[in-house]
Amino acid sequence: QVHMVESGGGLVQAGGSLKLSCAASGRAFSTLPMGWFRQAPGKEREFVAFISGTGGVTYYGDSVKGRFTISRDNAKNTMYLQMNNLKPEDTAVYYCAEKRRGGSSTWAPAYDSWGQGTQVTVSS
Repeated sequence: QVHMVESGGGLVQAGGSLKLSCAASGRAFSTLPMGWFRQAPGKEREFVAFISGTGGVTYYGDSVKGRFTISRDNAKNTMYLQMNNLKPEDTAVYYCAEKRRGGSSTWAPAYDSWGQGTQVTVSS
């Protein structure tokens, strides 16, 4: 079964940076639109960022605008999330997925091929 593989998480101090990566497991990287979501303990999965298949269109959740940048390199079969000026409230498990269904790009059920996630912890 095809799923994504996230990497790059870790422990960082507030104000620091991390760069997450997302690759496909089980087949070549597709050119479907993709997104990053995150989930903190006891909270619902939250939309973080979206990127179109060619990378020409991106948008972000309000809580990360101006600090996070989503990108993709289809030739390298990888999508990225550059996270700068991290805050303790960014602490969560971060997931990437492909948008395979209709509906809003901020709506988690529109996505498929979820990975296991990568933990990001920001200390104050």
